[in-house]
Amino acid sequence: MDNNMIALLGFVGLFGMIALRVPVGIAMGIVGVIGFAAVTSLDAALGVLATSPLRTVTNYNLSLIPMFILMGVFASATGMSRELFRAGQAWLGGFRGGAAMSTMAACGGFAAICGSSVATAATMTRVALPEMRRAGYADSLSTGLIASGGTLGILIPPSVVLVLYGFLTDQDIGKLFVAGVIPGLLSILLAFITIRIMGMLRPDAMPAGERSNWREKFDSLRGIWAVLLLFIAIVGGIYLGVVTPVEASALGAFCTFLIGVLRRRLTLRSTMVCLLDALRTSVAIFTILIGALLFGYFLTVTQTPQLLTAWLTALPVGEYGVLLLILGLFLVLGCVLDPMAMIILMVPILYPVVTSLGFDPIWFGIIVVVAVELGMITPPIGINVFVIRSVAPDVPLGRIFKGVMPFVAADLVRLILLILFPALVLYLPAQM
Repeated sequence: MDNNMIALLGFVGLFGMIALRVPVGIAMGIVGVIGFAAVTSLDAALGVLATSPLRTVTNYNLSLIPMFILMGVFASATGMSRELFRAGQAWLGGFRGGAAMSTMAACGGFAAICGSSVATAATMTRVALPEMRRAGYADSLSTGLIASGGTLGILIPPSVVLVLYGFLTDQDIGKLFVAGVIPGLLSILLAFITIRIMGMLRPDAMPAGERSNWREKFDSLRGIWAVLLLFIAIVGGIYLGVVTPVEASALGAFCTFLIGVLRRRLTLRSTMVCLLDALRTSVAIFTILIGALLFGYFLTVTQTPQLLTAWLTALPVGEYGVLLLILGLFLVLGCVLDPMAMIILMVPILYPVVTSLGFDPIWFGIIVVVAVELGMITPPIGINVFVIRSVAPDVPLGRIFKGVMPFVAADLVRLILLILFPALVLYLPAQM
C-alpha cells in the first residue's frame, strides 16, 4: 500500500477514535505504532514502543511540567486566587465595571502562578462569580469574562502548553515564557477596554462598587506579595539567566509550598491531596505526549510533514495566506480538542511549513497559543465554557457563550495586532 494512503488511513483512524471518545494520547499511540509497523515492520514498531515512553518520562527537561503543575495546585490550595481578586477589588472596584476588571486582573495574576487555562477558569469561577453576582452583574457577562480570562493560563508564564511547544520544536522554553508576557498584558488591557465600552453602552449592566480608601488599597497588596514574589523569581530569574526553566519550576513549587505552610493553609492532609492532584494531571499530560511522539514516528516514515510543506508553500496565497490557513485550522480544532492535545498533534506537522516560510519559531509559538485560546471559548465546544458550566451548573451554556462573544472579538483584535507587529512578541526575548 502507498505511504500516502497509509498516512490518510492513519488520520482517519485517529479522528475516528477521538470521535468515539478514546483518550487522545492513547489514540495517537495506537495509530502511531500500527502505522509505523505498516510502513516498516512489526519488530521496528515494538522497538519504538519499548523505548520511546521510557525516554519521555525520564527526560530531564520535561521535569518542569509536574513542577509547574504542582505549583499551581499549591497556589490554589493556599487561597492566592481570592487574595488577587480582593486586591483587584480594592484598586478597581470603585470604577464602573470594576468587579469585571478585578476579575480579569485576578485571572492574569493567577495565570502567572498556575500555567493551566482550565484550572484558572475553574478557580476564578469559584472566587469571582459569587462576588460579581452580589454586585449585580448578569451571569452571562460574569461567566463569559471568566471564560476569557481563564485562557491566560496557557499564555502568561509559566505555561505548560508553551513547555510542550518548546519541547516539540526544540525552542528555548525560557524565551517562550518571556515572549508571552506582553501578549498576556495586552489581553488584559483589551479586556479592560471591552468592559469600559460595554459599560458606556449598557451602564445598568456595569454597576460601580464602593471606592476603597488609600489605606485599604495598600493593605490589599499584603495578600498578593507571594504572587509577585513567585512571578519575579520565576520569570525574572529566567530572563536574567539566574536559573534555567527547570530550576525555576522546582523553585516555584518549593516556594509555593513553603508559603502555604507558613500561612498555615497547607496541612499534611491537604499537601497529600495536592500531590495526588498534580500527579493525576501530570500523568494525563505525559500520556498525551507519549502518544504524540509515537504518532510522530509514523508521520516521519510517511513523510507527511514534508508533503504538507510542499503543498502549502505551493499555494498561490503568499506566506501570510498560508499562515491564516494554519491559524484557521487551529481555531477550528480548538473548538473540539483539548489545547495540549491539539498542540502536540498539529505542531510537528505544521512547524516545518512555518519555518520554511521564514516565520520566527518563537513568534509562531505565541501566535498558535493565542489561536488555541480563542478556540477554547468559541462554540460549539469551548472547553473553558464547559469547565465553568461544571462549576456553576445553574448557568446555561447558551448564556455563557453569549457573554463570551465580546471578549472573543477583543482576542481577535489581539491576534491581528500580534501578526502585524511581531515586536510585541519578540522584543523581550531579544533582550535576554
